[in-house]
Formats: sequence, C-alpha cells, structure tokens
Amino acid sequence: MEPDDPRREWLPYRTGDRPRTTADDPHRQLTQIAPVEMQEELVERARLLDGTYLAPSQISMPGSRGFVLDDSTPAPASDAFLVDREYAHIHPTYDGSLHMVLPSHIVMQVVERGWGEQHPVARMGLIPQTTLMIYGPRDTAELDVVFMLLKASWNNARGRLAG
Repeated sequence: MEPDDPRREWLPYRTGDRPRTTADDPHRQLTQIAPVEMQEELVERARLLDGTYLAPSQISMPGSRGFVLDDSTPAPASDAFLVDREYAHIHPTYDGSLHMVLPSHIVMQVVERGWGEQHPVARMGLIPQTTLMIYGPRDTAELDVVFMLLKASWNNARGRLAG
C-alpha cells in the first residue's frame, strides 16, 4: 500500500525501540545505524525517481547526499523542500538516517508507528513543520518502508499525493 489516501492506514509498526538521536542541530541518529548496503540500496532506488538527482546536501552536515528535484520538474509545493529543491537527504554512512519533508496527512502516523521524529529545527519553524528524521533501515523490510516514505516526500515535492 502507499500513502495516497489520508483516510487509509498503510504504515506498519517499526519493531523494537526507537534509536537514540541528538536533541538539537545537527540532528543525528546515534544507535541502530543502518547497514551501509541498505543505505546505498536506498540511494540507488532514489536515483530512479523521475526528476530526482543526487547532490551534496545544501542544508545538512558534510557528507550528506541531497535528493533534489530537477528544474524541469514542476514543483508547486514550495513548503515541501528543506532548501531550494532539496526535498530530502541521507546523512553520512556513520549515521544513515534521513531528513525529509512529508505530506502533513501522514506525519502523525509515521511518528506514532516508530519510523521517525520531528526535526528540532522544524519545531522552531525554521524549516517546514512536516520535516521528519526517518530512521535508517536495518533490513530489507525496513528499506521498503523507508523508500515508500521517500517516495511520499518526492510526490509531496511534486504536488501529488501518489504517483
């Protein structure tokens, strides 16, 4: 299932405890680090999203890779970006978590089911309120869910609920 209908619950619960994270900026995941091969598979899947290219993140710590919507792709939702046309980024391999702007109708479900938490800077209103840290995937089942969330961020940036 995909997050295309705000009335339908589609997200499974993440197993286990939440990882430890930092409470301020830079917002990092400290435990339960995603295996590097899971991180790289996520990046490879993201490369296949139409109109997306990877670039050094313009807003995150050095070594973070930004998922950026190219200029030829319509982007009607300006509040769907962390900065410029960067809708998400993945932190360096020693962390492996992601920050992404998600559609507002799925944010609560993502947090309640243990997949992420609000970025502390979003709580201050400096970036979109719907910016979450999504914990790095620990296995292939989690990789599928995290990629589904990344696709929701990509669709959000393009002004679509599904696609």
